[in-house]
Amino acid sequence: MLSDIEIARSMTPKPIASIAASLEIPETALYAHGPHIAKLSHEFVATLTERPCGKLILVTAISPTPAGEGKTTTTVGLGDALRRIGKKTVIALREPSLGPCFGVKGGAAGGGWAQVIPMEAINLHFTGDFHAVSSAHNLLSAMIDNHIYWGNDLKMDSRRVYWRRVVDMNDRALRHIVQSLGAGNGFSREDGFDITVASEVMAVFCLARDLDDLEARLGRMVIAESLNKRTLTAADIKASPAMAVLLRDALQPNLVQTLEGTPALVHGGPFANIAHGCNSVIATRSALALGDYVVTEAGFGADLGAEKFFDIKCRKAGLAPDAAVIVATARALKMHGGVAKDALGTENLAALEAGFANLARHVENVGKFGVPVIVGINRFVTDTDAELDFLVRTCREKLGVEAIICTHWADGSAGSEALARAVVTLAEAEGANQFAPLYPDELPLNAKIETVAREIYHAGSVVFDAKASRRLSELEAAGYGNLPVCIAKTQNSFSADPTVMGAPEGHVLPVREIRLSAGAGFVVAICGDIRTMPGLPRVPAAERIRLDKSGHIEGLS
Repeated sequence: MLSDIEIARSMTPKPIASIAASLEIPETALYAHGPHIAKLSHEFVATLTERPCGKLILVTAISPTPAGEGKTTTTVGLGDALRRIGKKTVIALREPSLGPCFGVKGGAAGGGWAQVIPMEAINLHFTGDFHAVSSAHNLLSAMIDNHIYWGNDLKMDSRRVYWRRVVDMNDRALRHIVQSLGAGNGFSREDGFDITVASEVMAVFCLARDLDDLEARLGRMVIAESLNKRTLTAADIKASPAMAVLLRDALQPNLVQTLEGTPALVHGGPFANIAHGCNSVIATRSALALGDYVVTEAGFGADLGAEKFFDIKCRKAGLAPDAAVIVATARALKMHGGVAKDALGTENLAALEAGFANLARHVENVGKFGVPVIVGINRFVTDTDAELDFLVRTCREKLGVEAIICTHWADGSAGSEALARAVVTLAEAEGANQFAPLYPDELPLNAKIETVAREIYHAGSVVFDAKASRRLSELEAAGYGNLPVCIAKTQNSFSADPTVMGAPEGHVLPVREIRLSAGAGFVVAICGDIRTMPGLPRVPAAERIRLDKSGHIEGLS
């Protein structure tokens, strides 16, 4: 069996100008990064704002296993299949982070015969967007300490500097550090690093409408408090204009293609825990203006990714998705039914039935937003006909939704053609889409958190740490109460405990910290043991990634 990277190398990509021409994008609008990657110019993107929008399809998933259930692969397979049946289609995806690429999951450009290419470039440095985000973030960090060093005119309280540093790598040793040690190096204080995708700069980057909006949002980011408890922002230390300069070129969406030549805009990549986990608004809106159908995804399971896509991205950008696909796998549902990791590839209908409650919960949740839903069953070679027949039948009989078996990993667009036809029927049904966010803007912040916990996680109660409760009151008093909430919790469970499988009821959601992302425009509630800087696993993916004797990359998949 060929690996993802071998499959990608076996195909000859089309020149990127040819892909652009299929969307009526002129060559003058392209900034080429080699023969198969290009950025769309700001000037061209600005011309798209008045065009009518195509249909927006969200791909989300059940609560995943550590390796993931093929959400990106399904997104690509569905996009290819929609194009196969004659729909002018654009795919909109997040850029992969180096941390997960070298950590647990490996690459994040899809897989098998359903991937975006050139996958090696996309999974590694791509067009340098993440480096630009890291540089802009760390420029602000440097300017904060420099301001304190040169007299501290703003009377910044060094004990209340909220702005940390970032690096796009999993490195637990950097979570908590002491900086500025040694004579002449500034004033020592406790500090730490987050992974770049957890940076508020990344969230701002992905929610900004244009360069002016980008700079304004950067300026609103809260960095610290003064000695008299005044909130200080990036604009206060005059950092936001220079940060926008570093991000100017990066904000232009990246155009690539799938193995089958479907256009794909791959742009931005905020963490799906600490941020909203979706590709950029600029890329999504551009795709909607260029295609009749746009297929996009949101990070992790539907309880995190889809909820934030609906309640944050769609709310902020004025988007209304036309349909949602929930990706499910037999192996993940068996895990939720109690099967051990080493036995997920064996038939176990009893466990599959027990774990089905997880899928049922996600289907119910997406329905609460008024979005029509369909289940895409991503078939693995170890799945049996009995297991797949059970899933299709049970989805229809118990949930009243259609479930389609997909084999895009092995068969490309042909393996998702049935899913594509079902999605078109769903998206074009008159009156089917009644999209609305879960809660109104004017609901108090604590009530918003409780609403998501109750309606999406089925928690019995929310327990706020005393410090978190005070912070919520402070933010309400400061005028931030109308912002949506972004709940950071484990992706492995509906609860805050990653070991609790299935569809738990009545559990407690512990909120230990509240952070304000004023530039991005949401309030983050950190729950349980969630971290903004991951660590590498015992055996990281980096151990199998290497160059062969010809200089080609091996193990990146």
